[in-house]
Amino acid sequence: MGNIYDGAFRTILNDCRKMIIPVINEIFKEDYTGDEMIKFHPNEHFIDKQDTENKERISDTNFIIYGKKKKKYYLECESSLPDGRMTIRLFEYDAQIALDEGEVTNETLTVTFPNTAVLYLRNYKKTPDKMRYVIKTPGGTVEYDVPIMKVQEYTLEDIFSKGLLLLIPFYIFSHEKNFAVYNSNEQRLAELKAEYQKILERLDKLEQERIIGAFDKRTIIELSGDVIREIAQKYENVQKGIGGMMSGALLETEARTILNRGKDEAKKETALRMLQDSELSIDKIAKYSGLDISEVELLAGLQRV
Repeated sequence: MGNIYDGAFRTILNDCRKMIIPVINEIFKEDYTGDEMIKFHPNEHFIDKQDTENKERISDTNFIIYGKKKKKYYLECESSLPDGRMTIRLFEYDAQIALDEGEVTNETLTVTFPNTAVLYLRNYKKTPDKMRYVIKTPGGTVEYDVPIMKVQEYTLEDIFSKGLLLLIPFYIFSHEKNFAVYNSNEQRLAELKAEYQKILERLDKLEQERIIGAFDKRTIIELSGDVIREIAQKYENVQKGIGGMMSGALLETEARTILNRGKDEAKKETALRMLQDSELSIDKIAKYSGLDISEVELLAGLQRV
């Protein structure tokens, strides 16, 4: 898979951790609420390759979710044609993760394999609905499925209604087969731009409702632009049309963040002046300055130090 897609996946997975939960719920049919603690594995994982001098690094997309039970997960993102090598690579990764965290007690080795899944960015006729491990051991056969999430099967309505915002940077893959049409037909390109305008508007609404933060929205927009520039590099009009929209939205988001930061500082200065007068209650200062009561209480505490 291209480094751009891989980097975008790792970035949003690591930087916007709460967005993982709806994806895990969707893939593994879990019922996490979103309040669970997520901990990425802090160590590097490597696989010794017998036919090469270098060790192969396992991607940093394995993590633990602390819900009713502590569960380990490992996600991979793939855009290439399935050919069997992905399944082998996944098992190598799973085995190494399990072994790295294995425990030996009285010469008994206990290893825990992660719950593994693959996100396929492109759909091919050969793309299966699942992968499967069949492990034959002297003590018996163990077999289980590795689920596959086919990103192109999710509509925008699916993505927003299910909270699968982690998929937005890769939504453009569902339009890839029509790039030549969009590039030569202004009307069709306008339709695609209108679709992405709706994405931006819905992200704005989620930010206003405090469902996502400004950083989350900025990350989604920035990574969407990165993926669009990579996947549509042969189509100049698509690049300028959709990629330009993402760049413009990113600049607007940054400008709004700076403006809001300035407004917040002004509110704090107003509250501090009121606190210095010592004539108003915390409640009234919060009301007049536009800050939350907790913020005013914090400022009052700092002022006393």
